Amino acid sequence: MTAEYKVELPPLSDDRAEGLAKDLLDGARAKLGFVPNMYRGMANDPGLLSTYLHGYAHFREQGNFPPPEQEVVFLTISQANGCSYCVAAHSMLAVKVSKLSQAHTQALREGKPLDDPKLEALRRFTHHMWETRGLPTRAEAEAFKAAGYGDVHILEIILAMAVKTISNYANHVNHTELDAAFADFAVDKSVEPA
Repeated sequence: MTAEYKVELPPLSDDRAEGLAKDLLDGARAKLGFVPNMYRGMANDPGLLSTYLHGYAHFREQGNFPPPEQEVVFLTISQANGCSYCVAAHSMLAVKVSKLSQAHTQALREGKPLDDPKLEALRRFTHHMWETRGLPTRAEAEAFKAAGYGDVHILEIILAMAVKTISNYANHVNHTELDAAFADFAVDKSVEPA
């Protein structure tokens, strides 16, 4: 999904990047082996990209969710926000890096329940947090905690929602072109490993 409006800033190329934007793009290339198109669009406002990368790293590296659960959270939010770029990117990461099953990844892409009770509790509560704009009911929070999560996980879902709001909304207004690295997981295709 993209916004009707598209910002009039082209993705930031390596030869146009300066200062913080250049540092962030160079850092992405060093870490990932390429610069995702999403980063190039956000780099037009280096503060936006920096905030995204900082929050993303905290969620990934300092949080309490293991990688498969991280993907449940990110895919649930990206799917709910209608961000086809992030759904494709996180589908690839889910299957190839985080080792979430293809069946669970496909269900998340479609907004469907998961057959694993704990992962379903995570998907359901994450969607509830999105749907209520961070105003969970006591019943939903208690069901989430009964599945084996704690209050710190609720706070981490808020962090993930902030991170995905930045990337999902930026992709909407930038009309971000899907990178080749994620093409096999484009939203109009089924999830199959390349």
